[in-house]
Amino acid sequence: AFASVFGLDPRVDLEMHTVYDVSHNIAKVENHTVGDQNRTLLVHRKGATRAFGPGHPDLPAQYQAIGQPVLVGGSMGTCSYVLTGTQGAMDKTFGSTCHGAGRAMSRTKAMRTLDSHAVLQDVADRGCITRVAKKGLAAEEAPASYKDVSEVVETCHVAGISRKCVRLKPIICIKG
Repeated sequence: AFASVFGLDPRVDLEMHTVYDVSHNIAKVENHTVGDQNRTLLVHRKGATRAFGPGHPDLPAQYQAIGQPVLVGGSMGTCSYVLTGTQGAMDKTFGSTCHGAGRAMSRTKAMRTLDSHAVLQDVADRGCITRVAKKGLAAEEAPASYKDVSEVVETCHVAGISRKCVRLKPIICIKG
């Protein structure tokens, strides 16, 4: 898609490379300990992402010492986080943690009750540049549409299913 729009190959012409790719809302066949038995399971993560702890054999060498990187995106204009997987996630949640804050209201309710122009102004006032396909879509991703990502991340950290590493401040937000 990038090449067809810009007429350039992102890898060859611009030297752009994927830094890290993460999946959520996916089912994967994985080995986990259940009770005292090692079992092969189909783990379905809905609203969650993988967070394997340090030393897990399925992790690439560069993540063995720290655990799997976890990217937790905030809503439009709010912070995001980088976490790492933990042994606690392996023990308690089949190697899973949050992948975002989760919705506080449905997309339909957000579109019906929030003013997209006001949302875009609020996000701009926070110092974040926005690009939206249609102005009316901004309400869907408004901070009021989601739970507080910092509270969700703190809960996961305290529960031991992921470890906080970095808090990121948004400078650009794109809603397609």
